Amino acid sequence: MLHLRLIVPADRTDDVVRLVEGTVGTTHLAVLTGAAREPRGDVVLCDVAREAGDGLLHDLRALGIDRDGAIAVENIDLSLSTRADKAEKDAPGEGVDAVLWESLADATHEESTLSVTYLAFLTLATMIAACGVVLDNAILIVGAMAVGPEFGPLAGICTALVRRAPRLAWRSLLALVVGFAVAMALTVGFSLFMDAVGLFDATALTAERPNTGFIYRPDWFSFVVAVLAGIAGVLSLTSAKSGALVGVAISVTTVPAAANAAVAFGYNAYKQAWGSTEQLLLNLAGIVVAGTLTLLAQKFFWASRKRVRD
Repeated sequence: MLHLRLIVPADRTDDVVRLVEGTVGTTHLAVLTGAAREPRGDVVLCDVAREAGDGLLHDLRALGIDRDGAIAVENIDLSLSTRADKAEKDAPGEGVDAVLWESLADATHEESTLSVTYLAFLTLATMIAACGVVLDNAILIVGAMAVGPEFGPLAGICTALVRRAPRLAWRSLLALVVGFAVAMALTVGFSLFMDAVGLFDATALTAERPNTGFIYRPDWFSFVVAVLAGIAGVLSLTSAKSGALVGVAISVTTVPAAANAAVAFGYNAYKQAWGSTEQLLLNLAGIVVAGTLTLLAQKFFWASRKRVRD
């Protein structure tokens, strides 16, 4: 269930109340007349089943509540109510399958913004992966994958393509390109420093690496895994099972490929650097294609469910 807290201009309170009462899957409606001070208006509280939430939010925005008032949405972790159980039962579909497009757009907007923190995490992840490729240490590679924040901009691109939001697409693409460029450039410097102090060695990069050699040898399996990870990642963002994102992060060779390219470039191993770059681009493309198609499928599914219900 979702809890909605609305600040509604007084002249639209009746319209909002009728809308909430007419939406299947809503309950626990309360109206606090004149309770809001900034902006002035009435406070309307209600609970709605997750699978009915997106439609209700869309209709509330159509009334201009987001513009002239406010809409706040919270997840309810526990609700002991027979009415809530009935609301969930009456709402079409399953809550875990529901897509809250407004929530998705807000989340991807935040995660796809180029910031100091984003650059720091991506750079640190790339440097950790650089240590992993030189040591041929799979544990460090997995750790670097988990630290990397690059799935946020990738999800932003997918969302922007489906919702036709060019500003979000540009912001996400900028974060992705600039982020990897900065992280790789700094990792080149980091690798040269580690070489100067005797902790990195060129022979370690060119030697046989059974645990990390796949990073600079892209193949169709790389693309297949990226596609599967992209589907899982988008499903975890749009459903209640967000914990799956950790598994997605350690399934794709993005950060390790960027790290291997940076280290190889520092040692003038351009063939290996290009192979790693191909691996990086292949994984990024697979995630974007799969994520976009998954969102389109979800959009079509829920639109068809709505038509059947109407």
